[in-house]
Amino acid sequence: MPKLKTKKAAAKRFRFTATGKVRASQANHAHKMSNKSKGGNRRQSGTTILADTESDRMAKWLPYGN
Repeated sequence: MPKLKTKKAAAKRFRFTATGKVRASQANHAHKMSNKSKGGNRRQSGTTILADTESDRMAKWLPYGN
């Protein structure tokens, strides 16, 4: 059985929590912050947990992540 390859782009952007959920950084928080509301910017800081359907895809892309 050959080794499974990891999608390197996904490995740079996502990581697994201790319970197996997938953690990702918030979208829309990279540039042009001055045009967005300050409260929205605060809500976009930090990370979020992906939905179950997206988590299944990440499990395929990151076979050794969890």
